[in-house]
Amino acid sequence: METVIAFLIIFGALVFFHELGHFIFAKRAGILCREFAIGFGPKVFSMKKGETTYTIRLLPLGGFVRMAGEDPEMIDVKRGQVVGLLFHSDGKVKKVIVNHKDEYEDAKIIEVERADFERGLYIEGYENEDDRLQRFELSDPAYIVIDREEVQIAPYDRQFGSKTLGQRAMAIFAGPLMNFILALVIFIVIGLLQGYPVDKPIVGELTEDGAARQAGLKQGDIVISIDGQPMSSWTDVVTMIRKSPEKPLQFQVKRNGQMIDLTVTPEKKTIEGETIGLIGVYGPMEKSVVGAIKQGALETYYWTKEIIVGLGHLLTGKFSFDMLSGPVGIAVSTHKVAQSGVYYLMKWGAILSINLGIINLLPLPALDGGRLTFFAIEALRGKPIDRQKEGIVHFIGFALLMLLMLVVTWNDIQKFFL
Repeated sequence: METVIAFLIIFGALVFFHELGHFIFAKRAGILCREFAIGFGPKVFSMKKGETTYTIRLLPLGGFVRMAGEDPEMIDVKRGQVVGLLFHSDGKVKKVIVNHKDEYEDAKIIEVERADFERGLYIEGYENEDDRLQRFELSDPAYIVIDREEVQIAPYDRQFGSKTLGQRAMAIFAGPLMNFILALVIFIVIGLLQGYPVDKPIVGELTEDGAARQAGLKQGDIVISIDGQPMSSWTDVVTMIRKSPEKPLQFQVKRNGQMIDLTVTPEKKTIEGETIGLIGVYGPMEKSVVGAIKQGALETYYWTKEIIVGLGHLLTGKFSFDMLSGPVGIAVSTHKVAQSGVYYLMKWGAILSINLGIINLLPLPALDGGRLTFFAIEALRGKPIDRQKEGIVHFIGFALLMLLMLVVTWNDIQKFFL
């Protein structure tokens, strides 16, 4: 249960901040965001605030921000259709009732002659056959009611497609960008709370049964020399210890201003076929705001580079397809990492966030990178690609992505449970 909770919190946070990036920049561009969803499938929780409905859905496999105009608008009122109208006090239409009109006693019933819900923002029709044509202006906001569900009408200037290429690209790019920012913030927080490693010849935390503690070394000791060789960094100390298994080493350390000589004999350990010496001591850690920010940036850069290199190995065949993991594999790994402590779990979350950002930037249909690729083509052509054709490409890409997810999940189940 703890593993499930840890997985849901981490994965939910990654998806939330990813979608939050889309949401913030879409709102800044003036796009109507109809829904902010975590997960897919049936709704588990729903709450409407302002123009947006916030939902949690059953399948924790991602999320989405539904922007007006990204998909064909659901509003379709045709000539000859009978609808009901509800009005504001200023006489403008606040709701257009498509069906179940008898449930709205105050509704004015008209037969539609023409309607423009995008640019003109009006509806015209006849209340009775012998009446003259009446024109009604739509209020801002106005809603269309279908099957008792209200959908806010989005004028063209509130739709995704009406925005500049830069605004649309930023609204899409902001999702992966937020994942990198989240990782950076997590690494900074770890640095502030736990500290960050520094390459200084200072003894860090000691293990309970290591050779260092038995020889009398203490945390905070400054290593001046080992076997007469001056130590200028922690890297120098580690190098000397690793190459001296079961060899007594003469440490000269500075403790509280006094010089102390100690003999430490590294234990012999074999790791991945290599025999090295260990004394049971960790490297030095420091805490500072500036240092934590610097370390956070370095960690974010390092893991971004490692994940990109890993993807390159996958494409060139150096990594096999079986090495990919989906939600099941991530959950199993989360369980293992959680046993090591909260800081390791935080770091794991940051690495997953970077991974999510990079994957979403791949130029594949249905991913943010695929959308950005179409924007790049639009910039080169000077005009957008036909939306229907682009939609078909993304739909096929999404179907293939779901198929890949099923295959990877089955591989995970076989790997860990069968």
